[in-house]
Amino acid sequence: MREGADAQEATFLVQEVEKLGQKLAGVRAAIGAAIYGQGDVVEQSLIGLLSGGHVLLVGVPGLGKTRLVETLGQVMGLDAKRVQFTPDLMPADILGSEVLEDQADGRRGFRFLKGPIFCQLLMADEINRASPRTQSALLQAMQEQRVAIAGEIHPLPQPFHVLATQNPIEQEGTYPLPEAQLDRFLLEIAITYPDEAAERAMLLATTGAPEAPPPQALTAAELMAAQALIRRMPVGEKVLEAILRLVRGARPETASLPIVRDSLAWGPGPRAAQALMLASRARAVLDGRLSPSLDDVLALAEPVLRHRMALNFAARAEGAKLADVIAVLKADLG
Repeated sequence: MREGADAQEATFLVQEVEKLGQKLAGVRAAIGAAIYGQGDVVEQSLIGLLSGGHVLLVGVPGLGKTRLVETLGQVMGLDAKRVQFTPDLMPADILGSEVLEDQADGRRGFRFLKGPIFCQLLMADEINRASPRTQSALLQAMQEQRVAIAGEIHPLPQPFHVLATQNPIEQEGTYPLPEAQLDRFLLEIAITYPDEAAERAMLLATTGAPEAPPPQALTAAELMAAQALIRRMPVGEKVLEAILRLVRGARPETASLPIVRDSLAWGPGPRAAQALMLASRARAVLDGRLSPSLDDVLALAEPVLRHRMALNFAARAEGAKLADVIAVLKADLG
């Protein structure tokens, strides 16, 4: 009896994953028509959304971060909003606040005015420009999926995702996110300059007649169904062992690799393994596969681990880089 149920479940998963893969091919094509030369960034952003997580985009100005978020919202049918973070931004400017107003019967009462966080896709532009108090308010809402104002709980729309941006160059007047808050982001995506061919295509496309908005290829309900389906995908024992070995091997207290013990002040916690498991499943679906492989783990190791590790003082003084440490960890997996 149980074997028959397992067989039906497996058949259902195969059919649903194949359907989802076809839909996601249309999503990638629609986004790719509007975003030039950032294939890895688009893929990792989609992985973050399919995994149900939040994403930190790190790159210099002018590389299309805002355009990427707008395009993702349009193509995936999400209500998207943007907040420009500044040092004078207060938590109420994001979460909302209660206002006292006169009612129709002459009495006075409080009414809650929702802030811009009440959307499905929020772009937190230059999140490190806001004060720690404002950062904490946003990150708490990201974790709890709700806002508490004057003792009242206000659930956030579903699905709810934050794509935050950071400029890695200009750090004057910024408030770097603490490590505990960085851990709330599923992925940290590094955005680099496009190659010459992509920049040529971008130049021609964006300086002529206004472009038509990209077509919608998914709905919010379909995205939530995809997130639930991805959590049901099977993961092989070898992939599971690779994830555990990679994450646990990046902790200097228990690491066997000398470069980890000598270079890192601290390593990733259990949330990194959870992120890597979900992201590997999502990457497999994007590629039209029914289960994740070791290649998925290796491809996502850096965006998952990079913001969850820190070099010690001696390693920074010697010019060491986290990318080199992660490369050694990946090579150790074989």
